[in-house]
Formats: sequence, structure tokens, C-alpha cells
Amino acid sequence: MARRTDTHPDLTRPEVGAPFFSTWRVGTPLRQKRSVEAIAGTWEGRPWPADGLLGYYVYAGQDASTLLHYSQWTSEQAYEAFVKVHRQERNDEIDTAVPGIERLWLGRYRHYRSARREGDPRIPGCIVIVDIEFEGPDPDRQRAWVDAVFEALEGEPNPHPGGISGHFHLSTDGTRVLNYAEWESTQAHIEALAAPGNGIGSATELWRRVQTWPGLRSSTVSRYDHALGLVPD
Repeated sequence: MARRTDTHPDLTRPEVGAPFFSTWRVGTPLRQKRSVEAIAGTWEGRPWPADGLLGYYVYAGQDASTLLHYSQWTSEQAYEAFVKVHRQERNDEIDTAVPGIERLWLGRYRHYRSARREGDPRIPGCIVIVDIEFEGPDPDRQRAWVDAVFEALEGEPNPHPGGISGHFHLSTDGTRVLNYAEWESTQAHIEALAAPGNGIGSATELWRRVQTWPGLRSSTVSRYDHALGLVPD
């Protein structure tokens, strides 16, 4: 069976071979709440669907309209087996409880690098998703851009104390990078964005290099609150 947990996921867990992210548009704060309740009820009322699923987490968008889903799979094959047998019946039950959910996208990723302090005891109060899109597939460019971010972080003269960690993922199609960043609070992230510079980071040459990387098409930033964690009992 599924068991609820308030513990945030470990995004560096070595068994996770296929992290998946997806977004639903549900429309209002009330529908966000009802959708989370429907997901929990649907999953808790059934056996855990696959040994290859290590955890499933849902986050309420601070836009008051969306839900972010993050699932930890051992492999894409494990996910595909789940889709064939279990996904539709679960979605159908959720849709019956909350009609009109729009499932916007599903992204398949691989974890690449993480920035965090070992042993940091802080619990994230806000999850920030930074979605980077490039012009066409290029796995070398994905990795090079993330490496440039780490170089800029290492040379950052004024790091904001509210940042806890950043976990960089590369889409399997070679076109996107997703950073799952943990912050102490929403306010800490707002203050960091308002500091001198273009977004997170000081106005250094290293950060300008990141922000003007050849082939960088778009960058979007979204904030979320942890709403539900499900793990096998």
C-alpha cells in the first residue's frame, strides 16, 4: 500500500534511474486542494503499483492553478509497465473526483549534478523549478550549461543564505535542463531575485555567460509548496 510522508524526497538517491516531472492545470486553490486529496485517496486505496517506483510527490503551484508531480523510478521500463496496467484507472478515479484536470506535459529526465551542503538540517519551505529550454537536442550543451552554472555558483560573491540546494536534471531528448531548487522560504527566493543582477546570482561575467549561452531559448521559474508525498509501505 501507499504510505504518506512529510519528508521531502532525496533527489540524489542513487537507485533513481528515471526521474519524471509533470504538470497538471487544475484552475483554483480549492481545486488544487481537492486534486491532492483525490490523488492521496486513489493511491492509498490501492496496492503500491510497482517495485520500480520509489516515491511519488505532489506540489501545489503558488500560481494557485497548477500541480507539479515528481516521481522516482528505477528505470523507464518500470514506468512503462506501470502505464500499461495501472495509470489509467488511477487517473480515471481522480478525474471523477475533480473533473476537468488538464495534464500539460510529462518530462523524462536524468539527474546530473547537485549543489548542496552535506548535513544541512534545514527543511525546504519552498520548491523552485527552473525550466531551461534550448534550440534543439544537444546533450553536450545540456551538460556544459549546467557545468557553467556550477562555475558561476563557485565564484558567487554574495550567495543568498536562503538557498538550500539545487538539483539539475537533463531531459532525455537533449533539449531541456530542469533545476529542482530547495529554498528556506518563498520570501527568501523573492529577495534573491530582487538582488542586483539578472535573476539569481550577482552581475558577474560568469553569470552573464550562463544567461546568454548560445542556443538558450527560454528560462521559466515557478514556485511550489510541498503538498503530498507517497512511498511504499
